[in-house]
Amino acid sequence: MCAYIVVAEDDVKQAELVRRYLEHEGHSVTVVEDGRAALEEVRRGEPDLLVLDVMMPRADGLDVVRILRAECREVLVLMLTARSTEDDLLLGLDLGADDYMTKPFSPRELMARVRTLLRRNRRSGGPTTGPAPLVVEDETLSVGALRIDPARHEVSVAGTPVVCTPGEFRILAAMATEPDRVFSRQRLLEELHGFDKYISDRTVDVHIMHLRKKIEHSPRRPARLLTVFGVGYKLTDPAKNARHAQS
Repeated sequence: MCAYIVVAEDDVKQAELVRRYLEHEGHSVTVVEDGRAALEEVRRGEPDLLVLDVMMPRADGLDVVRILRAECREVLVLMLTARSTEDDLLLGLDLGADDYMTKPFSPRELMARVRTLLRRNRRSGGPTTGPAPLVVEDETLSVGALRIDPARHEVSVAGTPVVCTPGEFRILAAMATEPDRVFSRQRLLEELHGFDKYISDRTVDVHIMHLRKKIEHSPRRPARLLTVFGVGYKLTDPAKNARHAQS
């Protein structure tokens, strides 16, 4: 899965390390050293992914994301920063970043995040080259009476609004793109990168438990968000399942 990736990082050693790892995985890489150069390269080259440091000269990373999203450019953005407070994390994501890593980070983890973003982008129907939305934000996702609106970050069941945390919403939206598919815990953990500061297998289970309280008529006997023992979880339409059972 080769991609064109722009790395915007003013720390020369850090940029070179990231470039080497990305090129080792077969990607084409351009390195720039400031925010304005990052904007120019995204506009000119239409990369698949922008690996973007927050603290840079001539426009910081947050300004770069703000400008790109205002221009409706849908390049994937993975932000890198030494800042680690929740407010900084949420600000980056609210502006339109797709993932977020704090420094210092493991290059192997960074490559895993890159693979996850590019894989999700391909699965969502994006082109093999050039930018594509991770989630098509003008399309409402529906699984029976469950409705998910990515653009408005809204969830409802039979017209009744449901309030979800960013992590809960991320899991629900991912599963709604492929109803009845079984998602492993590891796959759902990938969805949570950048949305939960501390994650583990238990984190997924907690999110599932909270979601069941919000979208199930009887959380102890779930009909929508089901456990597939030994494998993971799936999101399904209970009304459709009931019709099939009667036929």
